[in-house]
Amino acid sequence: MSDNASLLEELLNSKCEDMPKGSKPIIIPTIESNLSELEGWDVPLNYMTINKTFNFKNYHQTIAFVNAVTWLASKEDHHPKVCFDYNSCEVSLTTHAAKGLTMNDMIMAAKINALLD
Repeated sequence: MSDNASLLEELLNSKCEDMPKGSKPIIIPTIESNLSELEGWDVPLNYMTINKTFNFKNYHQTIAFVNAVTWLASKEDHHPKVCFDYNSCEVSLTTHAAKGLTMNDMIMAAKINALLD
């Protein structure tokens, strides 16, 4: 198995951890390395969030996806910002306790992508 495949597999098999206030965010090279395996996720220049827009054929597919993300967020106890309309949904991840990105955000991004596999 390649390093890339093992990184994605590791994210998919991980569980989000409790992040106490004052936790440290991950460093930019770690963010970049993880994002290279998370298809479609973008990071703004301040490296505070990762974001992805998912497109669907209709409202029913969009709502089904939103409900799946909600279920996953509850299961992982890591809750993204979710904005949706008729045929698209934008998901934004950050860890407020760390005031930036943590491995929890990478885990959630991988698991959210996997919802559509």
